[in-house]
Amino acid sequence: MFRNPLPLPVFALALACLTAPLTAQEERLSSALDDAHTRYGFPGATAAIALPDGSVVTAATGLADREAGRAMTPETPMLAASIGKSFVAVTVLALESEGRLSRDDLLSVHLGDRPWFDALPNARTITIDHLLHHTSGLPDHVHLPEFQRAWTGLAGGPNFDPEELIGFVTGREPLFEARQAWAYSDTGYVLLGLVIEDVTGQAWREAGRTRLLDPLDLGGTVPSDRRDLPGLAVGYVDPDNPFGLPARTADAQGRLLWNPSVESAGGGFASTSADLARWGQLLFAGDAMEEPYLDRLLDGVPVDPDAPGILYGAGVAIHADTPRGPVWGHGGWIPGHVSSLRHYADHGVTVAFQINTDVGIADDTSDLVPALEAALADLAISLIR
Repeated sequence: MFRNPLPLPVFALALACLTAPLTAQEERLSSALDDAHTRYGFPGATAAIALPDGSVVTAATGLADREAGRAMTPETPMLAASIGKSFVAVTVLALESEGRLSRDDLLSVHLGDRPWFDALPNARTITIDHLLHHTSGLPDHVHLPEFQRAWTGLAGGPNFDPEELIGFVTGREPLFEARQAWAYSDTGYVLLGLVIEDVTGQAWREAGRTRLLDPLDLGGTVPSDRRDLPGLAVGYVDPDNPFGLPARTADAQGRLLWNPSVESAGGGFASTSADLARWGQLLFAGDAMEEPYLDRLLDGVPVDPDAPGILYGAGVAIHADTPRGPVWGHGGWIPGHVSSLRHYADHGVTVAFQINTDVGIADDTSDLVPALEAALADLAISLIR
């Protein structure tokens, strides 16, 4: 027989909490997420909306592990991928506020003594600001065939040295002279992680944790620096993915088949949609740290001369003019996990969602992400009217 280990009043209260009905806002968000699940057939997803009053509405749908039948919950973490660039960039801005570095510093000031430094494209002209804004002219190692072929070896062991990633771009021609154009580069953010470590004497994730995650009480966000991340949703990829990964990216116990440290400071965190929404709300309200930083965060550069309304700031994408007003945020992709963070500045709401598959998303054959972003944006805005 099952024996209740709690006194009856405590047990009754716990049961009531577990079975409490959804609020009207939660029901609407859950319904929108369920509709997307039915239409697109992805394994599972979570979503969260942070409202101007500080409340966060959450929902989940589908499965975190198809084979085990484990349900997705709002507390299920996933790899946040490139949304982590916002944490890295704001850590750099915090160090600038502390007087530890300047965005105008040449990269050579901090890393010029590394044996590989002179072989970097644009080595002697790159600044910290260029790395923040993806205007360094560095290639992106993630999309180089050499890196994709080496993935299994790089991500197969328990330890990983991020300087190995730099080797994929050293000796190459720059894409352009520094600051003369824009090209997304995870490699540039790997270098920023090394700069943070050079300046602080701390691991770059630890420097971000002490300045951002802990003070802001973002307990659902943790470094993605090992395979056994507690509760992580299993990711699912196309069997023909360029990294040679199996369709299921975790073993039967939910342990990743590869070391996520290979992402380095190009991302570097696992999180929940609720934490990402809270982060976005604090970040874009100017409340992520005590020192003023919004002007530096949102000092954007054009991504494409033919699309003047699309800019990139310090670790954040800026859509200056949309039907819903200015939109700030970032997307994230890593094999098996896709995330979205978007703040609607005119309405003071932030929306985040995460999906545990990249099938049809990594190769842009599905409109799932933009469709879900639009649906959840309209829902979020309607909640404050």
